[in-house]
Amino acid sequence: MSGGAGQPPAGFRVNDPLERAPHPADLRDGEYAVRGDYHRTPDTTWDYYPTYLAKQALVRAYLDGLPPSTRVLDAGCGEGVLVEDYADRLTIEGVDDNYQSAHVRRGSILALPAETGSFDRVLCLDVLEHLAYRDQATALHELCRVLAPGGELLVTVPNLAHLQSRIRFLLGGRLMRTANPLKHPGDRPYREYLELAQRAGFIVVRHRGIFPTVPGLTHLIRRRPAELAWLHRLLTRLLPVPGWCFLSVILLRKPDRR
Repeated sequence: MSGGAGQPPAGFRVNDPLERAPHPADLRDGEYAVRGDYHRTPDTTWDYYPTYLAKQALVRAYLDGLPPSTRVLDAGCGEGVLVEDYADRLTIEGVDDNYQSAHVRRGSILALPAETGSFDRVLCLDVLEHLAYRDQATALHELCRVLAPGGELLVTVPNLAHLQSRIRFLLGGRLMRTANPLKHPGDRPYREYLELAQRAGFIVVRHRGIFPTVPGLTHLIRRRPAELAWLHRLLTRLLPVPGWCFLSVILLRKPDRR
């Protein structure tokens, strides 16, 4: 992790001398106060477990391909697992509104405590759906602001209009939410996220899906996530259609000024 002891991480503003002091490692709010560091060692009975592993594999492959010392921000990083794991190879920082530690700085994605153009790459993984609709555009503008021209933003978001949800709508006139509305108030079809990103100034580079929600098979996988992780991987390999999948992985680029 860049920055010496007692110094602000590279790319971040210091508005108050107190922010220079080391942060306690046990400041947790929201789900982290209740569930602890649940991303660090995910529960194998978690119905999201195989999707989480597949997402992590794609993100890690992306990070592994970056040149050493690339400046990376993990926005909404939770416990900062990726920040810790890549601190020796990349100039990586983490910020989260509900977590604070030696690797994670407290801060809101709606007003990132970072200078304009501070980072070459930004991650925003399973974060936007937790925001209200009115705040999602603000967050994407902030993510664009802190990126250097030509920089990339890697986003993951659950897709409200996945295959099983579409079938439910066809038969019953109602989409299946990806989680409780209190947890995912900003649930959207993934194409709406693409439109929001483009309005924020991004270019869509590519996008793909994880976990096509084939009726019947989806129910089995969610009931036996660890045991049937192989089936989850097979479905994702065969049918990575973003519109059919539960999770969307979207790579965006900020236009170069030149």
